[in-house]
Amino acid sequence: MNVTNEKINDANLLIKGDFSKNELNTKVEKLAKEAGKQMKVDGFRQGKVPAHVVKKMYGEKLEQDAEGELIRQMLEEAYKEAEIDAKDILGDPMFKKYDKGEELIEAEIQVCLRPQFDVAGYKEQLPEYELPEVSEEELNERIDTLAKQSAPLKSIEEDRGLQEGDTAVFDFKGYIDGEAFEGGSAEDFELEIGSGQFIPGFEEQMIGMKKGEQKRITVTFPKDYQAQNLAGKETQFDINLKDIKVKSEPEINDELAKTITKKDDATLETLKEQLTEQIRTEKLSKLYNEELKPKYLEALVEAYTFELPENIVEQEIDNLANQKAQSLSKDELDAIQGNADKIDELRESVREDAQRSVKATFIVDAIAKAENIDVTDEEVHQTLYYEALMSGQNPEELIKYYQKNNIIPAIKMGMIEDKLFTQLLDLDNAGKK
Repeated sequence: MNVTNEKINDANLLIKGDFSKNELNTKVEKLAKEAGKQMKVDGFRQGKVPAHVVKKMYGEKLEQDAEGELIRQMLEEAYKEAEIDAKDILGDPMFKKYDKGEELIEAEIQVCLRPQFDVAGYKEQLPEYELPEVSEEELNERIDTLAKQSAPLKSIEEDRGLQEGDTAVFDFKGYIDGEAFEGGSAEDFELEIGSGQFIPGFEEQMIGMKKGEQKRITVTFPKDYQAQNLAGKETQFDINLKDIKVKSEPEINDELAKTITKKDDATLETLKEQLTEQIRTEKLSKLYNEELKPKYLEALVEAYTFELPENIVEQEIDNLANQKAQSLSKDELDAIQGNADKIDELRESVREDAQRSVKATFIVDAIAKAENIDVTDEEVHQTLYYEALMSGQNPEELIKYYQKNNIIPAIKMGMIEDKLFTQLLDLDNAGKK
């Protein structure tokens, strides 16, 4: 066996090697003998199956296994010669050549390595920022909004028709082709007119009705309505409007503070303090996500120069190309499918973004190690669990989906990134100033 290393760059190594058919046959013979000691074949005692019988039964599989062992041996020799630590190898080796000649089997295998670079100076790239202030106008606007939301409903005394923004209290019963249908009726139902809670046309046809008035309206369920037996069907509803309610004028006082915070000792002043911090945190979060984080990542990518492992870049190109393809029209997708040139063109259009993304990931990972920042698997699962609950999904199913599609590492890296930047930008303390 002959093995040589050819350094492509600091992150990519090309291993060239060959082994003879004699070496391959010797390896096959050895594997066959070992297998024969474990096999049971009619006509032979267990563990005494001759090698030639094993080869006749499993010759192709034995040859594949022998080639695999010789390739692994070739890689191990190359790693030792190049003084490569196994933990620095990223992804699987990529075969650039594998020729099986009559006497010799030649292979060229590219191995990708973790980039090595000095992250000194990363704090010098941190963007400057000012702590967001909360104006009295913003605070009062938030309090007014919460006051209106928590204000109780009261029946109107004036004799007028139902208006947008009113809450209607009514009975209704629905019919399709003259027959009442299941789930199509209710009593004393409360509906804010203009909320869009009911199917299109329902609320609009109620506008102008007065207390005690009865009316039949006709609407059509959307074609994509979740209940297939109703989708696209024209339907009549008999409506009996029993009451019209409006939000009472809210009073901004200590009682309001108790209602909003659900704390008996709350005051308007403590509510203002709480809302001020809430608004400041929201503004700080927006500043971080829309300005500080992108600006810092951009600065880091520009500040460091190092070679990137080809396989990781290609994976990111695939990822970004797939994302871009999802935004294309059907005609554009049809033009790409089966067209190698168009596919290459699509992949090349995202190559620069992929390179910058991969580069940023390695930089963040290196700085996180320097700052002793890490995220445990338990933290990742807690985050995903909370995300599922907030979106009304099953946490276990969401986690399984992410695991199946290998999304967990990207989520973990994103959490490390946010944890790192929050520490470097001192955002936790900034939010308390």
